[in-house]
Amino acid sequence: MIGRIRGQLVHKQPPEILVDVAGVGYEIQVPMTTLFQLPETGAEVILLTHFVVREDAQQLFGFAEESDRTLFRQLIKISGVGPRLALTILSGMDARSFAHTVQTDDLTALVALPGVGKKTAERLLVEMRDKLGDWLDEVSAEPASATEKPPRASDRVADAESALVALGYKPAEASRMVAAVNDDSIDDSEELIRRALKAAVSA
Repeated sequence: MIGRIRGQLVHKQPPEILVDVAGVGYEIQVPMTTLFQLPETGAEVILLTHFVVREDAQQLFGFAEESDRTLFRQLIKISGVGPRLALTILSGMDARSFAHTVQTDDLTALVALPGVGKKTAERLLVEMRDKLGDWLDEVSAEPASATEKPPRASDRVADAESALVALGYKPAEASRMVAAVNDDSIDDSEELIRRALKAAVSA
């Protein structure tokens, strides 16, 4: 129904952003892989979207890459994987990384993501292996996007921890993840989130 959004990026509060389109503000849930590619607040942004309608809510999900949206749509077709978990998976790894995970049967990388237990991870590997051909060529052909560095956050640690909690990590776990990778070389929350997620998946 809503397949693409183009407008001014008004606000970023991971994993949600607000985009103004001709005076109408759209609240859009985005994976961290997309958040890292967004321009600074106030700039124009173009996102591919997927609209989810439920009895209790209507949610709009946004993606910087067509391959990520395609993967998201494939994931939510799997039993036990809803939009929230699909967003969490795409926050931990982009479509290319997920394809590699499936190809190598890397169960550990999937289980490291919040909300993904061993049985869910096994189901993902089996079912997505069968569907890999539906989007693998697209992933391989799509060039990697250049990441634009976001502005400095007023409290990068608090923002990073809040974002991880929103993705499904427990507060104490989010605090440990952030503390483990935080150092003086990081001057914004999004880089801190990126490193925390990378460390969690690699652990």
